[in-house]
Amino acid sequence: MLAERTGERSGEDGRQDGRAGRVVRRELGIGGTVVAVAFLCASLSPSLLPRPWTLQGVVAGIAAAAGYGLGSIISAVLRRGFGLTPSPRARDVAWRLLAALGTVVSLSVLWFSADWQREIRISVGMSPDIAWFTPLIAVVAAVTFAALLTLSRAMRLGTRKLIGLLGRFVPVVVAKIVGLGVAVFLVLVFANDVLFANFVEVMNNTSSLANVSTSPGIHPPSSGLLSGGPGSLVSWKSLGRTGRDLIGTTPSKAGISAFAGRPAKDPIRVYVGLQSADTLEQEAALAVRELERTGAFDREVLAVMGTTGSGWVDPAGADSLEYMYAGDTAMVAMQYSYLPSWLSFVVDRGKAARAGEALVRAVEAKMATLPAAGRPKLLVFGESLGAYFIEEGFGADLQTLLARTDGALLVGPPNANPIWRDIVAHRDPGSPEWRPVYRGGRQVLFGQTPADLLTSHRPGLVYLQNASDPVVWWNPSLLWRKPAWLDEPRGPDVAPAMRWYPVVTFWQVVVDLTIALNVPDGHGHRYGPNVVNGWATVAPPDGWTQADTDRLRTLISVR
Repeated sequence: MLAERTGERSGEDGRQDGRAGRVVRRELGIGGTVVAVAFLCASLSPSLLPRPWTLQGVVAGIAAAAGYGLGSIISAVLRRGFGLTPSPRARDVAWRLLAALGTVVSLSVLWFSADWQREIRISVGMSPDIAWFTPLIAVVAAVTFAALLTLSRAMRLGTRKLIGLLGRFVPVVVAKIVGLGVAVFLVLVFANDVLFANFVEVMNNTSSLANVSTSPGIHPPSSGLLSGGPGSLVSWKSLGRTGRDLIGTTPSKAGISAFAGRPAKDPIRVYVGLQSADTLEQEAALAVRELERTGAFDREVLAVMGTTGSGWVDPAGADSLEYMYAGDTAMVAMQYSYLPSWLSFVVDRGKAARAGEALVRAVEAKMATLPAAGRPKLLVFGESLGAYFIEEGFGADLQTLLARTDGALLVGPPNANPIWRDIVAHRDPGSPEWRPVYRGGRQVLFGQTPADLLTSHRPGLVYLQNASDPVVWWNPSLLWRKPAWLDEPRGPDVAPAMRWYPVVTFWQVVVDLTIALNVPDGHGHRYGPNVVNGWATVAPPDGWTQADTDRLRTLISVR
């Protein structure tokens, strides 16, 4: 009789349903449902960036499924570890209360979610007019939740079958331990070695195919001062799509002269693609030979440009420097991956660090052979993963970076950047994480708007970071700890209604990463012409004025 009763208690919250084998079609457990409703409501609250209603439905469904799983685990621990099992009457009352309150609260939050989305849009400079279909959001969330719940229960049923099979040959305790271990192992192997590995392979193949294509309007250069042009040591084909984009959009001497109001030089741009050499070290060595060939070390400025995963360099960061110095510049960049930046950050971050080290080391070795008085200014630039590229290139040490360069501009730095993390952790007391002040701002300056960068001195390093940029703020610790960037006072474009919730906020910021570019310049992961102000702060040429900065901002905005 005891065994029979034990077998009946098969629900997530310990209720007796009389059907021990029913797993996939089992009714919902109250503990899991309570947390699922809480997570659903939290996921509808504001995050960093506005999102369409379809995406919001999926986000809410996934959050609810995660909450249900967490609630079910908590219920199981209380039931089995502490013997806290509610009576049938208490369970029935709880269900009635949950049905009434949960419905009212969920519908209320769904209703307010439209206003919250409008608040976010206003915060990032977008129109508050949106199409927000509340009933359809609920439908999408319900379908997503049901699909994930069915999948997880099917996995649980498979685990139970495996334990039952092993129980025929070994003691029950051993069967449970081994069966659960095997199930977890198989799920991890399937997720990592099958799903994720195949996804990465597909993305790599797709990206490599895109790498051999050429953007519309991009043509091989006729100037020998550009990689892929006449006399170049690297072929046009080997540059890759992003390399050809960088070379093919170089400002003309005539255009630079018109802006500068005086005769200009043709800029030098050196780029080495993945197909140009066999190893990162060989790429870097080839890049330096290209610099020598083009006479780059005779220019006033030499800029090392950190690239993102696919080899992309922000054209605003490149163009604005050339206009500022009337073309008396040379810049060098190299590709280390085909993958998009976000995926490269996950799987190729070590390669980005090695590429940065290789290129910086090769350029500095050549500079060391030149007379000190005849060397060009060494500037460095990187956006997103390119900022990580630069920091790692200087050994992840701030003083090394400052001592060995004449100016550094890093834009939208990922939260994993080692120098950035150390600076933010040791910021001056009272300065917010989204706009930190480090040692009075003498060496390092942070800014989001042009006004933030107005200073009477010249810092050696400028960080451009938007308070609403999820690339800057995404961190695994969001799962369990409220971030300092949500403390008061908040950044200028972070919605006042945004709150931190365990697990949910982490998930929201992950989603924000996918839409970080779908906002106006100066918000999210878009920096636009603010890069001009960054260069004007960290490395202005002699005689440069605020009026020049304003003119260049206008020019870069329309290019």
